[in-house]
Amino acid sequence: MTSAPGAGPSPAAPSFAEALATGVLVLDGGLSNQLEAAGHNLSDELWSARLLDERPEAVTEAHLAYFAAGANVAITATYQATFEGFARRGVPRGRAARLMALGVTLAREAAGRARAGGVRAPTWVAASAGPYGAMLADGSEYRGRYGLGVAELERFHRPRLEVLAAAGADVLALETVPDTVEARALLRALRGLGTPAWLSYAVAGDRTRAGQPLEEAFGLAADAEEVVAVGVNCCAPEDAAGAVETAARVTGKPVVVYPNSGEVWDSGARAWRGRSTFAPGLVTGWQRSGARLIGGCCRVGPSAVAGIAAALRTG
Repeated sequence: MTSAPGAGPSPAAPSFAEALATGVLVLDGGLSNQLEAAGHNLSDELWSARLLDERPEAVTEAHLAYFAAGANVAITATYQATFEGFARRGVPRGRAARLMALGVTLAREAAGRARAGGVRAPTWVAASAGPYGAMLADGSEYRGRYGLGVAELERFHRPRLEVLAAAGADVLALETVPDTVEARALLRALRGLGTPAWLSYAVAGDRTRAGQPLEEAFGLAADAEEVVAVGVNCCAPEDAAGAVETAARVTGKPVVVYPNSGEVWDSGARAWRGRSTFAPGLVTGWQRSGARLIGGCCRVGPSAVAGIAAALRTG
């Protein structure tokens, strides 16, 4: 049977875990800011996941911009895609599952188009699964401690992880995790899926956003065979270096790091304030400390990802 263009990893590409063992991979940047730059309004509880239904071609174009900039890994538009969130919009469960799977398909299509356009570097697709708080769309993913136990959070996460794994993602991106309770639930929800994952915390200084020490948080994944990388995302660039060192020391696993631009979101004014402190030159330090997956999160666009790729080539 012949696969459709973009239907799988790059030809002759190693598995995601094998690639981590042999070098450094460049992640993409913020999908939402790339979509907004293209003129799409994401002021919605579903955020970029709304475009899976309304403008899927826009999602493909956003992924393509990052592949063209030098990214090896596309993170899907499924961060805020949940059965519960779609249900609030009147989307039935079956269609919600198809939209989540579509997120993986669109990233694959972008990879295929990138190869057709001359990109020769191997590419992979990471299926994003945001925390429970992202579904609430009230900022609680940056606080954690929802009042739910591990078992309840596992029941929330497992069904969509099953969908994303079955859609053929190379890796599951369990990202912006605010506390150790949710991390425990996600590690339990991973079992038996047959798809590797990375576990990435939202942090402030040397603690999770919920206040737990990073040594404790990273330690949860040290013996989890399903987890191929541990690290941080959606944090200030200045918090990344210490977190990378801690993750590498505690777990012995490859480290993933993709911070924000350094600007601060003003929720009252609904605008970004301050200046960017994200500099591609930071990445060589993260690499020396054990980072093997390096990219950007909110407000980090294709030009910055191109800078990351260049720094890693010359560093």
